Amino acid sequence: MKKKIAFFDFDGTITTKDSFVEFLRFTQGSSSLYLGFLRNAAYLVAYKLKLIPNQKAKEKVLEYFFGQSCATDFDELCKKFSEAVLPQLIRPKAVEEIKTLQQKGFNVVVVSASPENWIRPWTDRMGVSLIASCLETINGTVTGKLNGKNCRGEEKVRRILELHRMDEYDEIYAYGDTSGDKPMMKLATKSFYKPFRK
Repeated sequence: MKKKIAFFDFDGTITTKDSFVEFLRFTQGSSSLYLGFLRNAAYLVAYKLKLIPNQKAKEKVLEYFFGQSCATDFDELCKKFSEAVLPQLIRPKAVEEIKTLQQKGFNVVVVSASPENWIRPWTDRMGVSLIASCLETINGTVTGKLNGKNCRGEEKVRRILELHRMDEYDEIYAYGDTSGDKPMMKLATKSFYKPFRK
């Protein structure tokens, strides 16, 4: 029997907006969000100028907003966001595509640079697998650091190949919307760039 697998980027591909920014807006409010970005502007500008890696900028923002947070309380916020806000960000055509692929026997995997905490409740409801960035927690406390590398670019490929052997699949689909998805899309027998925006 032929095996089939499909990899979907999350932010911008399945969603209309970056879920990381929207999660910050949901938990902090717009005023605190903008103030936090202003206070971390040096890191954000340095990332845009490619002077520091994406991971360092992301960790600085996470540390500013959530460093020393109780992990249980943080996960509760993630669950509330996933239930109250995330459904409004999901592209209906992406959901249709996922359901169609599932009916055709595809194993569907969401691969995201955003932390898994607020994405997993949604992927669980959809019945799909998740590979995502992981937040570091120490003694029940969120540190703001990532546990391992940011799941972007070549790291997406590395994480996928840890779990899946591409030579076992006859059909491999990949869906993405940025340069950070292109290494993942090169794994595919058929790739789709910004497919749900029409």
